Amino acid sequence: MRKEYLALVKGSWRNEKQRVDLPLKKFLTQSGERRVSVDRRQESQTVFRKKRELRDFTLLSAELLTGRTHQIRVHLTHLGFPIAGDDKYGDFELNRALAKQGLKRMFLHAGDLEFAHPLSGETVKLHVPLPEDLSRFLASLAG
Repeated sequence: MRKEYLALVKGSWRNEKQRVDLPLKKFLTQSGERRVSVDRRQESQTVFRKKRELRDFTLLSAELLTGRTHQIRVHLTHLGFPIAGDDKYGDFELNRALAKQGLKRMFLHAGDLEFAHPLSGETVKLHVPLPEDLSRFLASLAG
């Protein structure tokens, strides 16, 4: 199975393609909220590809090689590139400013899924275009 997401991150991503291998650990906060942090527990790998730079942001594709809870969000935040609008691991001050500019949610979109059909074995490819609100926000950064 292949999964690919689009994420808008704070900052200027340096590499055209970068494989990130940072193991993750799940834990509960004192309030009972489930969180994930980088740790030496579970293997976790993501391949990021730079798609486009827009002002102080970079649009990345993220291909999951493993599927851990909050994997993309934690990898990016750990590397210093929080996802725009991420209310759990992101840059909260930035998120407030982005909400005033029209971004009302996290900019992370599951765009492509590819898998072998369980009966025929044929490759099934699914693509979901970027939702209108996220497309509009990207356009506002570009214009």
